[in-house]
Amino acid sequence: MDRKLIVVAAPSGAGKTSIVKHLLEEMPQLSFSISATTRPKRANETHGKDYYFITPEEFCRRREQGDFLEWQEVYKDQFYGSLKSEVDRLSEAGKVVIFDVDVLGALNIKKFYQDDALAIFIKPPTLECLKERLQGRNTETPETLKKRLDKAEYELSFQNQFDKVVVNDRLEKARQDVYQIIQDFLCPK
Repeated sequence: MDRKLIVVAAPSGAGKTSIVKHLLEEMPQLSFSISATTRPKRANETHGKDYYFITPEEFCRRREQGDFLEWQEVYKDQFYGSLKSEVDRLSEAGKVVIFDVDVLGALNIKKFYQDDALAIFIKPPTLECLKERLQGRNTETPETLKKRLDKAEYELSFQNQFDKVVVNDRLEKARQDVYQIIQDFLCPK
């Protein structure tokens, strides 16, 4: 395969989406792979821009047809997946595809594309810091907060399977570090 892909993953609230948005602004050769999900759309999200919001039935049908490069049931009855057609569409347009996916999905993409994919794990400085960030969003109930923190602890156990790990203790520094890692991958010296 002659295409290169960037895969960014992190526990929820670690800053991966902020970092990916910054990369898309600074690196015009990158293009975001929009994931499909069955979770409800948030007020600030747009179908076809943030996610492809589809029903669980459509997700299952498309999964059985082999339309997904990877998919995960991230939370009970909440599926996320990367459509093969999205990767093809962006690659054919000459773009380097960048993924903002969950940890297990990232590892599946890395396994499929191997050395053509760079897998970056964004790590919060501590679980307590992650808890404060999630609470600061004002989108979590006590139950969803506990669910996200439990999942984060589990996801942190996979960090050593990534090509690079970046601790996001200061967002601007983490953005710069990830930018340089990608530059080195795309244009090796």
